Amino acid sequence: MSRRSGILEFAILGLLRESPMHGYELRKRLNTSLGVFRAFSYGTLYPCLKTLVANGWLIEETGNTPEDALTATLAGRRAKIVYRLTAEGKEHFEELLSQTGPDAYEDEHFAARFAFFGQTSRDVRMHVLEGRRSRLEERLEKMRASLARTRERLDDYTLELQRHGMESVEREVRWLNELIESERAGRDLKGPVPDGTAQQDSTSGESGGLPRLGGATPGPDPSDETTT
Repeated sequence: MSRRSGILEFAILGLLRESPMHGYELRKRLNTSLGVFRAFSYGTLYPCLKTLVANGWLIEETGNTPEDALTATLAGRRAKIVYRLTAEGKEHFEELLSQTGPDAYEDEHFAARFAFFGQTSRDVRMHVLEGRRSRLEERLEKMRASLARTRERLDDYTLELQRHGMESVEREVRWLNELIESERAGRDLKGPVPDGTAQQDSTSGESGGLPRLGGATPGPDPSDETTT
């Protein structure tokens, strides 16, 4: 399983833990709640859903209600397939939530993990946040070293782009420091939650909605670029 497909499976299971949805609803939530999935298409989503069904983590149901199925039949249309999380799927998602390995720190996976922090225990949140901060501090050190080596050979615009990338990473590190401080102090994040669902106490590790990702988007890493 590729890293991107693993992230998509994680996000689908997390969204369906809130409530059953059909494919269009899922894609809309992936696009609006988790910006990292804006480029995903139905051609990517449905094979992933079929895999989750085959693994026993989801089940397919026809229509939200018997009336929906009857209306579709009378109109000569196929009834919408609704996907529901199984008990095994919930258990698998909770297992994924507890993981704190390096994948949880990387750019795309971290965004997905953070979106479900309301359903994650505080100690796991701390591990992920601290791992992400450490990853970005290492990236920042490489960026500064790269800039120091190549500064004299860069034109003004390339130099400004690299400075912008460094500032973006520095902003995210500051944001992570604030989050870690709040977690250590036992404070809960307060902010808007999609669909008007109130966020529950994060000590319990449960939430009915997705918190909005408030950190800065990481900028380009000049240490990964070839300079001339």
